[in-house]
Amino acid sequence: MDYVTVKWLHIVSSALLFGTGIGSAWYLLFATLSRDVRAIAVVARNVVRADWLFSATTMVLQPLTGWWMAHLAGFPLHSKWLTWSIGLYGVAGLCWLPVVWLQMKLRDAAALAAQRGTDLPPEYWRWFRWWVVLGIPACFAFVAVFYLMVAKPM
Repeated sequence: MDYVTVKWLHIVSSALLFGTGIGSAWYLLFATLSRDVRAIAVVARNVVRADWLFSATTMVLQPLTGWWMAHLAGFPLHSKWLTWSIGLYGVAGLCWLPVVWLQMKLRDAAALAAQRGTDLPPEYWRWFRWWVVLGIPACFAFVAVFYLMVAKPM
């Protein structure tokens, strides 16, 4: 494949990755804040599906297309902007892995509460706080990577 095709794949997959993350966070956050257990159960189920379908695949595709694109363009992998980008991508990935696990716990707890017609258990709120705490640095890391990819400042 030529550089333009690889670059297109890299950009499209980054848009899917970031868009899925922002969209999932938005809907799960506001569904949870509504305290409507049935709505939370539906949204959490779909957030987990979206993460496996879009985020998991693009988390793998991003470094592959990034490496390939750097190779085709002749960018040294040790250049500062690439080193920082790779490091920040790693930070986001390290935040994302527990977030996926937390989302599955949130989904299961909400589904059980909806099925039983009860409130969300206290564990749900503890997991939800961690989900928020881990999502914030992941989001900022991705925004910084976008900047570095466009500006290549170093």
